Amino acid sequence: MSNPSSPSTLTPTGTIASPTDRRRVVFATVVGTTVEWYDFFIYATAVGLVFGQLFFAGLGADSALIAFATVGVSFLFRPLGAFLAGHFGDKYGRKVVLMWTLILMGIATALIGVLPTADAIGIAAPILLVVLRIVQGLSAGGEWGGAVLMAVEHAPKRRRGAFGASPQIGVPLGLLLASGVMALMAMIAPGEAFLVWGWRVPFLLSVVLILIGWYVRRRVEESPVFAELAERKEKAQMPIVQLLRKHALLVLIAALVFAGNNAVGYMTTGGYIQNYATNPNGPLALDRTAVLWAVAGSAVTWLLATYAAGVISDRIGRRTTYIVGWILQLVGVFTLFPLVNTGSVGLLFLGLAVLTIGLGFTYGPQAALYSELFPASIRFSGVSISYAIGAILGGAFAPTIATALVKATGGTMAVTWYLAGMTVIGLIATLLLRDRTGIPLGLDAEEQQSVSPIRGLSKA
Repeated sequence: MSNPSSPSTLTPTGTIASPTDRRRVVFATVVGTTVEWYDFFIYATAVGLVFGQLFFAGLGADSALIAFATVGVSFLFRPLGAFLAGHFGDKYGRKVVLMWTLILMGIATALIGVLPTADAIGIAAPILLVVLRIVQGLSAGGEWGGAVLMAVEHAPKRRRGAFGASPQIGVPLGLLLASGVMALMAMIAPGEAFLVWGWRVPFLLSVVLILIGWYVRRRVEESPVFAELAERKEKAQMPIVQLLRKHALLVLIAALVFAGNNAVGYMTTGGYIQNYATNPNGPLALDRTAVLWAVAGSAVTWLLATYAAGVISDRIGRRTTYIVGWILQLVGVFTLFPLVNTGSVGLLFLGLAVLTIGLGFTYGPQAALYSELFPASIRFSGVSISYAIGAILGGAFAPTIATALVKATGGTMAVTWYLAGMTVIGLIATLLLRDRTGIPLGLDAEEQQSVSPIRGLSKA
């Protein structure tokens, strides 16, 4: 094993990766995932601010609740996107899947930006909006697994956590970009102008971002693990079938690990805090622009914590890093609403900042953790489907559940206990897994990889 700072470094397959190759992979992964998650989160941000009024107000029910439900609908299609991406990614490569998920997401996002509202086309408006959100869900379901494997499978063994953090920081970067652009548009087009046209600009900006992402991603070489599989002609013929037959319990446990993080994270990425804090009929009625900037600021602390956790996991192990993260996340959950409910934007930011430290520590090591759980020949399917199921169990309807709990109880304490419960579930799932930090990822070690990482089991 050569030193990571040397001119070239061994990849998991034993091939040599130059510093230029490694930098290109990390850069392309960060740019691509940032663009993807910007597109995904800009919808959730708009839901919390305008979609309830523009697309769902005429349905004769709680428009905010219905609008937040559309955020969750896309998650129901993430597993389909993950199944398709996992199948084609294990058969045809990580790179080709990443290119197509980027295009799909960009087209859907740009079309939302030109979609007529309910006042113009009636019931067709919310229907078309939901269809485009479903396309976003399909793309998001396929994106993460490919991005993770491109990063981790190019990484030297001792730096998988750091390399794997590159697709992870695309999430807070996407939130930062989405919140920042929305805040900027709220300043440029305040009040009624924001409802008429201001909210559309961030969606249309997606066209430019997709072109940048496409250019960067097409210059990256295929994952060395998949290249080895292709060279030996040992690609799995039915990777999904093999995964579910041999590793179904592992998929469920891995999904619960992510669910514990995702439910809490979707308080901001799902638009809930933005809606709760700015709702003119709510208890706070804070300024929209100020809240968006506070959310953008918390994305910075999330980004820093995410990257730090990836690096730390290379030193103390994925499992230990996660356990620390769950404790920090629990602290953040119990401090969030007491600070938000003060009605101070500064304390709202503080609450989000504290929360995102725990979120970063339960998200930064995830790419490396997942990659080390599954055998090489079905790894894309394993990480993608575990992630997609975890997203459904965690974030899919977290904003909807939070909205319903506040409506039913008249306060936010029930939301706090819901988020605390999800955090504990994530902790328990983590404790069920062995630490596999540093396990060989190449095809030659598939027998070792097939030994179950679930504590108490020896075979998958």
